[in-house]
Amino acid sequence: MVLPETGELHEGWLGRIMRILFGWKAAATRADLELVLTAEQPESGFSPTEATMLKNILGLRECRIASVMVPRADIVAVQQDITIGELAKVFAGAGHSRLVVYNDTLDEPVGMVHIRDLIAFMAQRAAVDGQPNGKRAKPLPAGLDLKAINLGLSLASTGIIRKILFVPPSMPAIDLLAKMQATRIHLALVIDEYGGTDGLVSIEDIVEQIVGDIEDEHDQDEPDVVPQADGSFLADARAGLEEVTATVGPDFDVGEVADEVDTLGGYLVVQVGRVPVRGELMPGPRGFEIEVLDADPRRVKKVRIYRGKDRSVRRERPAKRRDGRAEGEAAAAPPGALAEPNAAAPPPSDGLSS
Repeated sequence: MVLPETGELHEGWLGRIMRILFGWKAAATRADLELVLTAEQPESGFSPTEATMLKNILGLRECRIASVMVPRADIVAVQQDITIGELAKVFAGAGHSRLVVYNDTLDEPVGMVHIRDLIAFMAQRAAVDGQPNGKRAKPLPAGLDLKAINLGLSLASTGIIRKILFVPPSMPAIDLLAKMQATRIHLALVIDEYGGTDGLVSIEDIVEQIVGDIEDEHDQDEPDVVPQADGSFLADARAGLEEVTATVGPDFDVGEVADEVDTLGGYLVVQVGRVPVRGELMPGPRGFEIEVLDADPRRVKKVRIYRGKDRSVRRERPAKRRDGRAEGEAAAAPPGALAEPNAAAPPPSDGLSS
């Protein structure tokens, strides 16, 4: 079934879904449906899961591609001159079935490659059916001679590069879903006003807006913010600010910055007005400190979050052990008392044994 592309026809498509799945009467309007879903009345006949999915379907009309896409920095792409051997290794590590193919830079896309096309090409080259076995003592398993595959062939020479869609970031998600179904092309590059690549959207990204996250056997359920034994937090810079606050605690409140950016990395860029470099230590909200563990010229990747007082205590503890002071005494000492840990020890004061 191909989805229509006008807003009025979308509602006809939605009405058909309602009648088929839930016996919804043809006279029901979009406003009536929204009212019933919002009221969450038991007599509506919808389960909580059904109501959530229907709300998400209705919300697709207002959802723009810019809020669904994978940002450019996270796109896994390959050059068209890559060898098929190296391409197989990229597929193995990427966890995607489709990859963007470009010429010199990502701003010069030429299409996409599907892992099924790669496997079919390699199987065709390895097939020995109908060919003389020569001096082979026995036939090869599955009739495939993997040594016959030239892994040095370039991707461009294989003829397996497929077309890809190009869409603006302002395009409604439901319109892109209809276009993907009509063209049977399930990957789209988001192009900005200057013709550069801004992001990437797959059909799965849009469907997830309706049914929630879709995870398969290869997806690893790892939290983006992980508490550490020393009281700090190791975080992916792509972690959402809400997730960071939920894990670190309500004290990690970035205030009005949350209206400008969504991720921890975005917060750091706004704070310093540039992309921080690896090893840089920056102040966070309410006495927190954030250390950049990994970054490149375009984005921050990994950070460590410290509570300001916890970090200062960790810095003091080595000095306390070298001086032989009791922990309580060191904690009560003024900050300047630990400024020179390598200085010669002062003579013992009266009343203390050496």
